[in-house]
Amino acid sequence: MDYEPPFLETYKALVQNHVDDSKNDSSLVERCELPVIDLGKFNYERDECEKEIAEAANKWGFFQVVNHGISQELLKSLEFEQKKLFYQPFVNKSAKFNFSSLSAKTYRWGNPFATNLRQLSWSEAFHFYLSDISWMDQHHSMRSSLEAFASRVFSLAKSLAEILAFNLNTKSNYFRENCLPKSSYIRLNRYPPCPISSKVHGLLPHSDTSFLTIVHQDQVGGLQLMKDGKWVGVKPNPQALVVNIGDFFQAFSNGVYKSIKHRVVASEKVERFSVAFFYCPSEEAVIESHIKPATYRKFTSREYRQQTEKDVKQTGDKVGLSRFLL
Repeated sequence: MDYEPPFLETYKALVQNHVDDSKNDSSLVERCELPVIDLGKFNYERDECEKEIAEAANKWGFFQVVNHGISQELLKSLEFEQKKLFYQPFVNKSAKFNFSSLSAKTYRWGNPFATNLRQLSWSEAFHFYLSDISWMDQHHSMRSSLEAFASRVFSLAKSLAEILAFNLNTKSNYFRENCLPKSSYIRLNRYPPCPISSKVHGLLPHSDTSFLTIVHQDQVGGLQLMKDGKWVGVKPNPQALVVNIGDFFQAFSNGVYKSIKHRVVASEKVERFSVAFFYCPSEEAVIESHIKPATYRKFTSREYRQQTEKDVKQTGDKVGLSRFLL
């Protein structure tokens, strides 16, 4: 189909040079039920709700929220618009045909730095900073859905971050001052059917460069996270959003909250869609733990991203927080 990225053609050399015929372990993992937190309880069981959020951030690094304030109608509308966007001809997507006012990095697919198949992500994505959405003049319905989602999910992320900061006895105004819409972004993801699904990932194992990530996934499944040294699959919940702790919150909390490695598996026969929101600080923001002794040296968001980009170009993978250990 003309909307599919040319994975096999572009990465032909990697496919031909791949000699390991062993299957990966992605289809053998057990499925788990992430902690589910009902935010509807917040008004009348606030202490209990805050405790549940903090415990999940500490023990799992992942949790789900229901009664989160983002309607199913809005999520379905966004998914509909997302599919329209991905089903454009590939030549239009890759040439920025409809996003001439946005960055050349708005549309992404595969992994240009991959040196073997295990470093290849069989997925494509549109990456929008919240401040860029208003420039999408050619896509009125997509812009409308994205703006409505961005407003609600940004407010949700800020509330969750302030709850987690309060549990650390840290001033919550840090997030109001440093995590603004212009530094946070939305990523629309599509994972196409993959004929070599046993050889590649849908999305490489990684931890997130964010404070919090909030994901709406379809019911196909495929998200897996590392728990107690082994991969476990996340069972989709149609009423829930998935929240995970990012690297910045692990450093900010001095390791109290865990930024957990996760991945998306490739599927041979079905496609998968998801929307991810990344709650991030400005480039000048300093990430520093006020819990002593500190595990990580203080650093800026810009410094962390520059180090990550350098590592990915040199090794094909992100090194992450271990670069900033004291």
